[in-house]
Amino acid sequence: MFARLAAVFAVAALAWSGAASGEATKAKKGPNGGILIMTPQGHPLELVHSALDITFYVDDDDGTPFPAKNLTRGRATVQDGGKTTTIVLSAAEPNKMIGKLQAPLTPKARIVVSIDILDEGHKHTLQGRFTLN
Repeated sequence: MFARLAAVFAVAALAWSGAASGEATKAKKGPNGGILIMTPQGHPLELVHSALDITFYVDDDDGTPFPAKNLTRGRATVQDGGKTTTIVLSAAEPNKMIGKLQAPLTPKARIVVSIDILDEGHKHTLQGRFTLN
């Protein structure tokens, strides 16, 4: 119950912080065909989803793929159809964080993502917010 409440709080807090959380004001298409945003930390982050898969492509601040070995932990909170779910993400080559959806996303789904990275020996957390159209 506490974890669910924490997830709802995280979605609400990031929803209010809009641009500060890296939400795209105009959807841009990324190189993998998904929604591309720039995180507040300066990293391009692209969301690609299919029926039950969700993928986030992480690039370094210079636009090059960020090595999967340096993507240490990730979590996506999905708010869709009145339900909120949390998805644990795993690193995959070359620069992806992947997870499994419980159901296909609908056009107005909101996704808040948090990804921990190791960059030159320092841990950073990337955050982003996506709204599907």
